[in-house]
Amino acid sequence: MTGSDDEAMVHEFDTMPLWTAAAVAEVGDDAGLPAGCRGSGTPAALRWLAGSMGLKDGMRLVDSGAGVGGPSELAAREFGVSPVLTDPMHGACRAAARLFGRPVAAAAGERLPFRSDFFDAAWSIGVLCTVEDKAPVLAELRRVVRAGSPVGFLVFLRTAESLPDQPEGNHFPDLAGLTALLEEAGLTVTAQAALADFEDPPAQWQERVDAVDAVVERDHGGDDRFRTAQEQQQTMGRLMADGLVVGHLLVTRAG
Repeated sequence: MTGSDDEAMVHEFDTMPLWTAAAVAEVGDDAGLPAGCRGSGTPAALRWLAGSMGLKDGMRLVDSGAGVGGPSELAAREFGVSPVLTDPMHGACRAAARLFGRPVAAAAGERLPFRSDFFDAAWSIGVLCTVEDKAPVLAELRRVVRAGSPVGFLVFLRTAESLPDQPEGNHFPDLAGLTALLEEAGLTVTAQAALADFEDPPAQWQERVDAVDAVVERDHGGDDRFRTAQEQQQTMGRLMADGLVVGHLLVTRAG
């Protein structure tokens, strides 16, 4: 990534999580899960992914690139898994620990700090499009789960050869290229679905997200870091509205 790419990614995925955690403390704990899942698909989509992976009580789930950990918290509360979160951004790790109190490690997806065959399941939510070299990330996910374990993904895919614009630091794959990378990593696709096919979050869920966003904007709206993160999110929103980038859920099985 270039220096400007690094800066934009830090603002969006390192600074913003800390601001979000502080805003949740003001808005209330019931806003933590909705705010923690922001940008990571809808609750219905995450439930489909967890159910299709066969997540259940007592399973150890590693979340690579967890951000503030909302999706794993949903899986813990509703499916009984024991999640361990990793993220390369220290701010995201601190925010995740503050919001949900789950085990979290600051680590890049290419170098997960766990022994091989340790986890019962793994997932990576909205992460692969932020990584230029995806193969090492996939190889690490395969390494840390036992053979036969489910590995789930939410990936944002490009539907055109080139994009008019894209958020800095993003590298959107197409479905054919992603499928080939998964196969090379020893991950066989067993189920998939389009993010757009799932219902929107319930009104109360979105109201809590909006309340957290309002506090963050009130406190940091004049900060260049806030504006950079907003520009990143707005660019992504335009691409998705135009159908040039789409969310895609995949369940794979480790060979």
